[in-house]
Amino acid sequence: MEVMYLGLAIPAAVAIFVVSRALYLIIQIISSNCHLEKHASLRTMLCIGSGGHTTEMLRISKKLDLHKYQDRLYIVADNDTSSEIRVHKSIEKGTNYAISKIPRSRNVRQSYITSVFSTLYATLHTVPVVYTFKPDVIFCNGPGTCIPICIVAFMLRCMFLLDCRIVFVESICRVRTLSLSGKILQYFADVMVVQWPSLRDVCPRAKYFGRLT
Repeated sequence: MEVMYLGLAIPAAVAIFVVSRALYLIIQIISSNCHLEKHASLRTMLCIGSGGHTTEMLRISKKLDLHKYQDRLYIVADNDTSSEIRVHKSIEKGTNYAISKIPRSRNVRQSYITSVFSTLYATLHTVPVVYTFKPDVIFCNGPGTCIPICIVAFMLRCMFLLDCRIVFVESICRVRTLSLSGKILQYFADVMVVQWPSLRDVCPRAKYFGRLT
């Protein structure tokens, strides 16, 4: 009987610790500014969507100091061949980058109910990718592909297995409301950036620097 209670007590204690740690980080993220250690370089993960999201993220990527943000890992959906080609042709010509494919968490016109299961499926495939690469910073701008990546990175941070910061740049097409990804990540992203001043009323903690893409 004592062994059974001990077997239940340990998972319960771990769960309580993880939840407490998650709440602590969320409060810290919402109430303070993002700080990164002053490393000579930052292992960087960039979440590439499709279509307009790909265009915007590639424009952001072109403005990065590639000597500062290396090594770089681009995340694309496993059925998105065009974005992979665009990464190779429009930005990267060196060797300090790689591309990793994960299942798409939500397809166009997919119902929100079924997307819950596809997101869980994508999240399971994302765990080894994030844990192995161990990014210092993640850049994303709204595609569903970024949700599993950011969730996994946040959970690993909760368990002291990763020290990563998330930078979310809302898409230029979002003028008055946040995207679904933005509504979710406003509680997990260390830096929220919007490209329209009207969105600061929707998300007061968001930063506005003008049009970035």
